[in-house]
Amino acid sequence: MHASLRFMTAAVAAASLSAGAAQAADAVKVGLLTTLSGPGAALGIDIRDGFELAVKQAGGTLGGLKADVIVADDQLSPDAAKQTADRLLKRDRVDFMTGIVFSNIMLAVGQPVFQSKTFYISANAGPSQYAGAQCNPYFFSASYQNDTMDEAAGKVVQDRGFKKVALIAPNYPAGKDHLAGFKRFYKGEIVMEDYTQLNQLDYGAELSKLRASQADAVFIFLPGGLGVNFIKQFVGAGLNQNMKLFAPGFSGDEDVIRAVGEPMLGLFNTSQWAHDMDNAANKRFVADFEKAYGRLPTMYASQGYDAARLIDGAVRKVNGNLKDKDALRKALESAPFESVRGAFRFDANHYPIQDYYLREVVKDAQGRVTNKLVGRVLENHADAYVGECKMPS
Repeated sequence: MHASLRFMTAAVAAASLSAGAAQAADAVKVGLLTTLSGPGAALGIDIRDGFELAVKQAGGTLGGLKADVIVADDQLSPDAAKQTADRLLKRDRVDFMTGIVFSNIMLAVGQPVFQSKTFYISANAGPSQYAGAQCNPYFFSASYQNDTMDEAAGKVVQDRGFKKVALIAPNYPAGKDHLAGFKRFYKGEIVMEDYTQLNQLDYGAELSKLRASQADAVFIFLPGGLGVNFIKQFVGAGLNQNMKLFAPGFSGDEDVIRAVGEPMLGLFNTSQWAHDMDNAANKRFVADFEKAYGRLPTMYASQGYDAARLIDGAVRKVNGNLKDKDALRKALESAPFESVRGAFRFDANHYPIQDYYLREVVKDAQGRVTNKLVGRVLENHADAYVGECKMPS
């Protein structure tokens, strides 16, 4: 599946030392550090697979240069991620880094990456810190800012007239960003706001609180296996009979649908992308992803794919001259690629200005439980933190 793609081991890291100098002139090296084990593994796998697909479509290249992609597992551990990032930066001398799923990992790894003047292209994590006062010329998001999907969800819940809402998210930086985004656009009563453990899989206590809260809607940010377990337990407890469940795309994506099945039907979720979006780049991506992996792509896969396409376009624009960091930054800022989500451009903080959509989980014409695009919620939407960004030159 992957030309020149390697999984990080001590032996591989050592081998790459001797190869690095020879490859520097004719290859682009990417450190793809992501979550490949534990409850969040499916998310990192999809980012990796989306990235690999873009490289494969380009004949094993990025920007016309041979693509040498080193894949590593961050183990959902900030300490392990920092150690592995250090090897990628100092021993493998990667030109780009990408792949991190969780914002606490991104915040742990960010400063060493930026200090080494290595460009980080985010295929998921979009912490508010890097959108605002800590914005950095070496950070680009090919995904979203954490709050934005939730802002779209908050607008939907507000517009549909729900009066009492319960909120649940994991207790880590992104969890707080996501609920802050929802509350920015939802102006009704918040009857419950719970922050759970990042590795929690039993939500019995939260379900009891929900039942007592008399909420008419529930908004969750619980990605990957967290969402799988919560939704199964929520429906199993019968709470879906009286409470409408809303989520950002993470908790209503194809990985969660595959694991939960028909109890997902009727879930509304918001995203900057949907697999049935009608544009040429997306149609090619979805068709090729299904052919390569035998499953529908998730939002995570689409972001991994776009991250690779952004790198491809920028490297091509500087004619493969990776040493000219200023030219490469300007090339990245111009977003020289066709995104699978359609219109895409960077704001001053290197986060996207883009549209956000409502999706609903339905049965399609083939009988599959999957997402269907309902309509646009926010147009040309920028994040709430860009005004705090004074981008260093």
